[in-house]
Parts: sequence; C-alpha cells; structure tokens
Amino acid sequence: MRLGDNARPAARGCRSVKVDVLIIGAGAAGLMCAIAAGQRGRRVLVVDHANKVGKKILMSGGGRCNFTNMGVTPANYLSANPHFAKSALARYTPWDFIALVEKHGIAYHEKELGQLFCDDSSKQIVRMLLDECGAAGVTVEADCGVQRVRKTSGGFSVHTARGEVHAESLVVACGGLSIPSMGASGFGYELARQFGHNVLPTRAGLVPLTLSGKHQEHYQDLAGVALPMVETRVGKQGFRAGLLFTHRGISGPAILQISSYWQSGDDLRIDLLPDLDVGAHLVDQRTARPLAELKTVLGDVLPKRLAQRLCEQWFESRPMRQYRDAELTEVGAQLNAWPITASGTEGYRTAEVTLGGVDTDGISSSTMQSKLVPGLYFIGEVVDVTGWLGGYNFQWAWASGQAAGEVA
Repeated sequence: MRLGDNARPAARGCRSVKVDVLIIGAGAAGLMCAIAAGQRGRRVLVVDHANKVGKKILMSGGGRCNFTNMGVTPANYLSANPHFAKSALARYTPWDFIALVEKHGIAYHEKELGQLFCDDSSKQIVRMLLDECGAAGVTVEADCGVQRVRKTSGGFSVHTARGEVHAESLVVACGGLSIPSMGASGFGYELARQFGHNVLPTRAGLVPLTLSGKHQEHYQDLAGVALPMVETRVGKQGFRAGLLFTHRGISGPAILQISSYWQSGDDLRIDLLPDLDVGAHLVDQRTARPLAELKTVLGDVLPKRLAQRLCEQWFESRPMRQYRDAELTEVGAQLNAWPITASGTEGYRTAEVTLGGVDTDGISSSTMQSKLVPGLYFIGEVVDVTGWLGGYNFQWAWASGQAAGEVA
C-alpha cells in the first residue's frame, strides 16, 4: 500500500468501509474539502488513483507553490457563468488561506502582482494539508483508483481498487485533463455525465502557443530569446508579462495568460514594447543617431537577435536618416501591435489547467452540491471555472473545497 506523505490507510484491505463523506481526488480542492468536513466531525475518506498525494501542488510554482493571489476577484476567472464563483470566493478568501499557512509557520513571499510563493518548498503546503487532515481525523489513501460508482438509497456505493466504500456524500475533486503524465484523466467528467450533468467542451488553458509553416520558420531559431514585458491581446482582453520564444512557438506568462482566451482563428496581437511609443522613439533617434541602422536602434530596446530578425523579414534596415517620419511611425505602430498567427497550443501535455468542464447550471454556487443528485458535489478544476495564471486556480480550489466541506 503506497500512500502520500502522512496519509493514513482506511480499514485494512478496504473490503467494506462506511463513511460520511468520500472524496475522489487528493489534490488541493479535495484535501481542503476533507479538512472542512473532518473538522465538523464527519467521517471522511479521500482516495486518489495517483501514487502520491498533491502532485500538482508539488510541481507548481517551480516547486515553490504559488498558493494564492492577494488580488483575487471573480473577474480573474473564466466560466460560462461569470457569477458562479462569487459566493465561494467571498466566503473563503486569500487571507483565510494565508492565515492557515502562517499557523503552520510556512515562510512565504510575494513575487509579483499579488502572487504568493513558499520561500522553501511546495512540499510544505502538502504537509500542511495532510497534517490538518490528520488533526481532523481524515483518512487519505493514494494508489486507490475508483472503478465504479452507483447511487443507493443511503447515498453512494463506490467500488475502489481496495474494495467497496459506502458514503452518504460523494465529492468529485479529481481535476481536469491537464498534464496527463501526472495521472490526469476525464474520470470526473464521465462521473458527471453518469449522473445527468452537462459537461461543457474542454480545452487546454494556460498553455504555450504553437506556430507552423512560414510563421514557425520566421521565429524558430529565436528559441530562448525572451522579452521581460510585452502586452498580449485578443479582442478586449490583454495581459502584461514576459514572453519567451520556443522551438515550436511562443510561451512565457503573457502567452499562457492569453491562451485561455485565444482560439484558432482569433487575431492575436503583441505589443513588443508596451511602455514605449516606438514610432515617436524612432523619429527621435533619427535626429540623434542619423547614421545608425534601424536594426541597431531597435536592438537597443529589443533583444538584438529579435531586432535583426524583424529587419531581415519585415523591415528593410537602412541608416536612420534615410527614413521619413511616416515610415518610422508605421514601423513603430507595427511593433506596438505585432501580429502573431498561432496554429494551435501545446495541448494538455503542458497545459496548467483545463477550460470548460461540469456545467455550473447544475451546481449550487454556495455549496457546490449537485442540483440533480442530493449528496453529490463537484469542486476544483473539474468544474467550469478556470482562473488566470498566478495563484488564482489554487484559490478556487481552496474556496470551492471549503464550500463543499462545510455542508457535505
């Protein structure tokens, strides 16, 4: 029997176990729900098919876990119902989770834009959650997959790898499709459909974008070139953050953020120098440096390899004195709204989240309980609520888990 750190086995062999609350999924949302339910005196069992508890927590934030964001609002989430997340987020705030982190003496820091990270390791967050589970009498089992679930008169009968579990309440917290190498699957969606819930189309979110054909040829040898601050924009939605060229396309925080809003065929624009009116700057430079070539002047404000490529492919590089104001203004306008034609995304393989999921129309926003099946709950990433990059998805996991744990 392989368990997550500090996880406790249920009855040996798990031949036939009766609990008040069974939670499928030992990730952020599942463990948070277990703590809240256990603190109410409920008998709680958490099962997970993975061989280790909290795998996505452990790998997040480069191993330091970006566990929340101090600027969380409902506007930081995508959902077919933009109002759905309001109740849970209002009742369990970042400050509530910060208080838990401080209670356990975990040192943390703000990296940028309200993003909070552990000073040391994401293992501390997993340990904290498991310690809280232990204090609340919660049993956590890893390496315990679920094969079959059926509704009974007294709740639910769940056939697991270790036998039958009978539970009054069932909480589905098994996440989405992102990062299948860590065990992600569509099991939660299948379970939702089994009980009559609508599942909205899913796609990869917070994911690098890929280029193809000539678009890839133009940029592929720039792999590794980074810009510390750009502004990506699709329609009315924009993000300011860093950008990184890769062998297959473009990545970096600004791209991951906009990827959740971009779909094939959408017009994607990138302001390569969002804090500079490039046209006006180039006109000034023509007066100050009339003999310098355009690629040299651009290389002072952009990575030199990128500046050279831009001039090779799109702008003829001549001495600045040979350009008219209108020409330099046009070059600047293009660089402040550079068009990128993406062919797709890297997919679930590298996506941090899954967009779409269980339709919120069938779930109570205050308790996360199914409106169709009493005693059935959906929390975390499996629900059609997806946050921005920067700790927002963890806060949704904590908040939705707490909401279900208070009533399950």
